[in-house]
Amino acid sequence: MGGDKGVGHIMRKIILYNPALVPIAKKLRKNMTFGEIALRREINKKKLGVKFSRQIPIDNFIVDFYCKEIQLAIEVDGSIHFEEEQMKKDVLRQKRLESLGVKIIRFSDTDVKNNLSWVLNEIKQTILELKPTPNPSQEGKELG
Repeated sequence: MGGDKGVGHIMRKIILYNPALVPIAKKLRKNMTFGEIALRREINKKKLGVKFSRQIPIDNFIVDFYCKEIQLAIEVDGSIHFEEEQMKKDVLRQKRLESLGVKIIRFSDTDVKNNLSWVLNEIKQTILELKPTPNPSQEGKELG
């Protein structure tokens, strides 16, 4: 039917989402926690070499930060996530997202506030594990 669109490009798996989550995600973007704001400052604008979007619907869930390129989700958990009922929900949610090919790393809001350099190091390490090796012709280029 259609042409050979996408030939020569890396094909990423498309993960569907519940459109009803979009207004909720927009609301969450306007009401970020201190930890989410602090982390966003450090990972936005491809500062870690990949683009992260915030409050992204995936399947029937919303993740705090998501990098589509390497299918990595970062969750910043507030105190509610340490309550037994929420912990059970988080385990089921994580299993579902992982079954869709999404890698999830979680940090407590407290860790983001008090140990930001450790959190960033963990994220950088995960990006290195997930990211395809760079094109050798791009390595070692200097500006100017």
